[in-house]
Amino acid sequence: MSDAKPAPSPAGSPAPSPSRLAEQAKAKVPAQVTGAQSLVLSLEAMEVDTVFGIPGGAILPAYDPLLDSVKVRHILVRHEQGAGHAAEGYASATGKVGVCMATSGPGATNLVTAIADAYMDSVPIVAITGQVASAAIGTDAFQEADIRGITMPITKHNYLVTDAAQIPRVIAEAFHIASTGRPGPVLVDISKDALQAKTTFAWPPKYDLPGYRPVARPHNKQIREAARLIAAAKRPVFYVGGGVVRGRASDALREFVELTQIPVVTTLMARGAVPDSHPLHLGMPGMHGSVAAVTALQKSDLLITLGARFDDRVTGQLSTFAPEAKVIHADIDPAEISKNRTADVPIVGDVLEVIGELVKAVSADHEAGVRGDYAAWREQTAGWKATFPLGYTTPEGEEGAVSPQQVIERIGAISGPESIYVAGVGQHQMWAAQFVQYERPNAWLNSGGLGTMGYAVPAAMGAKVAEPDRVVWAIDGDGCFQMTNQELATCVINNIPIKVAIINNSSLGMVRQWQSLFYDKRYSNTDLHTSVGNRIPDFVKLADAYGCVGLRCERPEDIDATIKKAMEINDVPVIVDFVVHRDAMVWPMVPAGVSNDAIQVAKDTAPQWDREEDEATEQPEDADKDGK
Repeated sequence: MSDAKPAPSPAGSPAPSPSRLAEQAKAKVPAQVTGAQSLVLSLEAMEVDTVFGIPGGAILPAYDPLLDSVKVRHILVRHEQGAGHAAEGYASATGKVGVCMATSGPGATNLVTAIADAYMDSVPIVAITGQVASAAIGTDAFQEADIRGITMPITKHNYLVTDAAQIPRVIAEAFHIASTGRPGPVLVDISKDALQAKTTFAWPPKYDLPGYRPVARPHNKQIREAARLIAAAKRPVFYVGGGVVRGRASDALREFVELTQIPVVTTLMARGAVPDSHPLHLGMPGMHGSVAAVTALQKSDLLITLGARFDDRVTGQLSTFAPEAKVIHADIDPAEISKNRTADVPIVGDVLEVIGELVKAVSADHEAGVRGDYAAWREQTAGWKATFPLGYTTPEGEEGAVSPQQVIERIGAISGPESIYVAGVGQHQMWAAQFVQYERPNAWLNSGGLGTMGYAVPAAMGAKVAEPDRVVWAIDGDGCFQMTNQELATCVINNIPIKVAIINNSSLGMVRQWQSLFYDKRYSNTDLHTSVGNRIPDFVKLADAYGCVGLRCERPEDIDATIKKAMEINDVPVIVDFVVHRDAMVWPMVPAGVSNDAIQVAKDTAPQWDREEDEATEQPEDADKDGK
């Protein structure tokens, strides 16, 4: 490789093109550039193909060279929160790092919700923000906000860059941190003068992160002890969390399940990690989990916990969760081990490597004649699954109305397992988790930990950009949809043909459900007026105003035809207003803060686990133990 430097440009000649600079960088020849050019070249070197963002004063220097990049596509969103969720959707659909960009002050603070969402759900994104000039930092300058301080608790790491020479190193570190160990968001805040300053760009930069050494390989002693517990157990359950999906370990997990023949539950964040069609899959555990999944965890004597964190929505009242179970807990993040439930066998390591080592250890036990006997347990769990399948009924007085569960079930059946389904937050989110059949990882995207209304439309947009050949459905509520529907303009202008199913019950549905159950049907501030009595807004007209195709379905007999019509339109976004009855509820349900033993399959109706025959029986009025 030649060490010769390119001849300087004659006075008055144009600056080197980005492609020329990229060639120089590829050849490891230092190039004289601005900090802004260095940023764009660094993104190109990291093989970033898409950035979602909005320009503004402090970040404006970066947007000039971005215009010339032939490798990085910038998608101009309509709100910074949309940029952050789009980066999340891109990352969640592919496993690659998503990138968003915003200016200082309100631009940066508008990213905070998406950054917090990514932090809770372990989504690898890099958020790049402009900052006021370094000399003005701390003076309350126009559009100044301490975004580094604001996001400190909700990022894996963050940076303030005031020296242009540091930009390549910081970008390389940011992508490394975001994508390794437990994935998560990293923020890079760059002062305006650093973007404008002259610097030398060379790639790759040298960096060292002495305090960041994720443990990937599990300890052999812990693997052997886990294998011993697995062989000795009589009622083991795989408790699988979103870490298995983020760690790309779904195939390895299926091999492990087949090897052991142990029943498995997949949390809200792990839907698709094991195919729903697998006979050992009991469904989703938790507040709105299946009876079989919740019961199996409660009755188990061993939890094989992989990439899960014993979230309160899964455990219910923690002190009563799986009271007879020993716990094997494997996670890449040591801070999660024994945080909520003490682990009998803690295993720190990459879940893919952990499962691989466990498969070896259990296989060796099998060859030596040491094998657990779970036949009776499998039969019992299969009985619960058969006796209490997920289902739904039409509320009294709503006969002939469109059922939201049926709508979502038919979307899943017609669109199929190769599609991507992105949900907002609330009842429609739970129904989408329950009634779409997931057969592969990364087919289900949602805001699990933070529960962010407004997630679906921009995240679906990001997923469609990442996976343009897949059908992408945003299954949204009429409340969630109104928080970020401005990104439909982004979709139309940038040829991103997502499909949006609005489950329109004219209410903040999940809040209304709680008001029905726990607040004596006092519906305080939950009526949205989107379909009952009037249509504010009319979603079909709104779709038309954005340049989308708007459809409406108000009769059960039209559900399939409406979905099929939406499936036929693939050149523009399609918005379908499914007007559903407003009193549909999500069942099963474990009321917040009580034991999972209090699970109800319908109001005041719970399964009697301790009887020989598993049948539902009427419960006292205070079955949820809320004192009412």
